[in-house]
Amino acid sequence: MAKYDERFKRKLVDTYLRGDIGLPMLAARHGIDYSMLRRWVAAFRLHGGAAPRGKYTHYDACFKLKVLQHMWRDRLSVREVMALYDIRQAASVPRWARLYDEGGINALASRSKGRPRQMVNTPPDKPAEEKAPETRTREELLKENEYLRAEVAYLKKLDALLKAKKRAAQKKKHRS
Repeated sequence: MAKYDERFKRKLVDTYLRGDIGLPMLAARHGIDYSMLRRWVAAFRLHGGAAPRGKYTHYDACFKLKVLQHMWRDRLSVREVMALYDIRQAASVPRWARLYDEGGINALASRSKGRPRQMVNTPPDKPAEEKAPETRTREELLKENEYLRAEVAYLKKLDALLKAKKRAAQKKKHRS
């Protein structure tokens, strides 16, 4: 939710545009930052009644580059460009300029949000083609037997641990 609603912004902009009071005095009277009020007024002058509304916008790399080129070509200030293109975040344009200086247009492309994946999904191992038991060697059969015994032992141990955990939880529940 926005900190200041649309009616409040519109009221302050209208008060300033009527000429009743200056920006610094109006901002101080309502306890807001002078530069924020100045941005609202500039946006209202350029965009009319839709200016004070909040919005969430995703800007692609081409748009960011267009804004930066316009700012540099016409020697506009960051505030003027923000008002002209209806960019609400004050830090966006300077951040885009810094990113462009550091890495060109590729740096302006949006990055995916969130925590990066830790492991790459690998395709499951293809099972070895099974031979008929008659065609396998004694060593292969012994190796498979050993593997199956280890698997059974692992599953038995896991089952025992789960049962012990369940019993401990029940004992704790009865004590309470």
